[in-house]
Amino acid sequence: MDIQALKAELVKQILATHSKELLDRMWNLLKREEKDFWLELTDAQKREIEKGLEQIENGQTEDWDDFVMFRYC
Repeated sequence: MDIQALKAELVKQILATHSKELLDRMWNLLKREEKDFWLELTDAQKREIEKGLEQIENGQTEDWDDFVMFRYC
C-alpha cells in the first residue's frame, strides 16, 4: 500500500470509529512524532534555559514591576 492509499485508509478508519479513547491515543501518538523544539536549540540556549529554571526553583526571581522600574526608570 502506498502512502496516499494508507492515508486514505486511516482517514476512513478514524471517521468510522466511535472510541474517544482510541482517538485520544492516536492523537497523542501523532503529537509525539512532531519535532521537539528542544532538539533545535543550541547547547548554550539549553544551558541558559536550565539555569533559569534552576533559579526559579531556588526562588531567585524578581517582581516584574520592580524589574521594569530598575531597568527603565
